[in-house]
Amino acid sequence: MVTENVWSHFGMWWAVGLWIIIYGVFLLFVPFYKKSQIKPAGVYTAFIVAFALEMFGVPFSMFAIGWLFGITLPEGVLWGHTLVQYIGFWGMYLGILISLTGAALVLSGWNQIHKNYWSKEEGKGKLVTIGIYRYIRHPQYTGFFMITLGMMLEWATLPLIILYSLLLVLYYKLAKREELDIEKEFGSEYLEYKKKTKMFIPYII
Repeated sequence: MVTENVWSHFGMWWAVGLWIIIYGVFLLFVPFYKKSQIKPAGVYTAFIVAFALEMFGVPFSMFAIGWLFGITLPEGVLWGHTLVQYIGFWGMYLGILISLTGAALVLSGWNQIHKNYWSKEEGKGKLVTIGIYRYIRHPQYTGFFMITLGMMLEWATLPLIILYSLLLVLYYKLAKREELDIEKEFGSEYLEYKKKTKMFIPYII
């Protein structure tokens, strides 16, 4: 009988591959073929790969800190189950819930914008203001923020913290750039819509 411990997570290379595939598939629901999407999508992919490697493959962060400072970190300090020493496995459950909510936002946003804009001929798409777009202008990017945040609530490491910060900055810049393009296309209609909604979080920002 094998005893369950933190080390039993590692060396599971099939899980590394499966995790990357499952969470990487969400990139199919944004226009990743556009040049403007390359950097943000690349950082999201790097986050997914780093998370999968550190959770299921090899705990690089733990080894690096141990080598640099000559100490062994307890589980939950920048590696391992992030919140386990504070609230037990509720941190994991909370992370899963946030990630699933983020995934739902990505799919919901894609459904509305594909049906009403991306699938139409050029110049025939309409401004999408229904569904989740009634509340926020970039639900898919919010979805990516939530998917990755949920992962960090489960297994935060130094590389992930750095990549998450970069992810927020790049998708914010991308959203601002896209809004300028949409404003040119829809004019006052978009400006009115913009006054009534927030970019990423309803009623907040």
